[in-house]
Amino acid sequence: MYAEERQQAMAALIAQKGRMSVADLSDLYGVTTETVRRDLAALDRLGVIRRVHGGAVPASALTAIEVGTAEREHSRSGEKDRIGKAAVDQLPPVGGSILLDAGTTTARVAAHLPADMDLVIVTNSIPVAARVGGLGGSRLHLLGGRVRGITQAVVGDDALRTLASMRIDVAFVGTNGLSLRHGLSTPDSDEAAIKRAMVTSAHRVVVVADSSKVGREDLISFAPIDRVDVLITDSALRESDRAELLAHDVEVVTA
Repeated sequence: MYAEERQQAMAALIAQKGRMSVADLSDLYGVTTETVRRDLAALDRLGVIRRVHGGAVPASALTAIEVGTAEREHSRSGEKDRIGKAAVDQLPPVGGSILLDAGTTTARVAAHLPADMDLVIVTNSIPVAARVGGLGGSRLHLLGGRVRGITQAVVGDDALRTLASMRIDVAFVGTNGLSLRHGLSTPDSDEAAIKRAMVTSAHRVVVVADSSKVGREDLISFAPIDRVDVLITDSALRESDRAELLAHDVEVVTA
């Protein structure tokens, strides 16, 4: 196989799989890892793929274009629902406090919260607040500030000041991208600031994200990977990604 043919095949496979590691491509095409890196570098220059730590993703996987809540609500809904259900196992003891980030996956966590459990729930999400406000055993704290229309998330200095004064038992955080090199990332600077403050305020950080987010790198990093205690994702997570996360002391739960 000529180099050009191999590169075309690699590009097609990366587009199909969503992410491929250098090691897997080396085994698949019977070439050295150095050859694979040269092939990926050539494809990256052409704008066909983007290099990430240990491999490559489609060019469309790195983006600063943000999709609205209404569109994301119906994307991978089955996976998100299973992730939300599994997240309940990460709740603190009765009387503890949790933080629910804005997002469609964290909204599924809210949907599965026990109706009568004694919890303090802090959120910056208007939809999440509406969902958990009627739970009999919980006490709800909605962060104040400006509401971003595209995500229905509260952002701004008021919310940041409130978070700085809090110490939360468990934060359930969503992310647009997760990689070893770039950590957790999102396209908007205001939401990145709130997410960063959430992570800082929490004793324990549980990331809820479907497997398509793993290997993605969005514009702004808001937390390094070593700040994540648990990732709850779906069963389509690649074994190589699981192994890398476990090696960085991230507990991986598949739902």
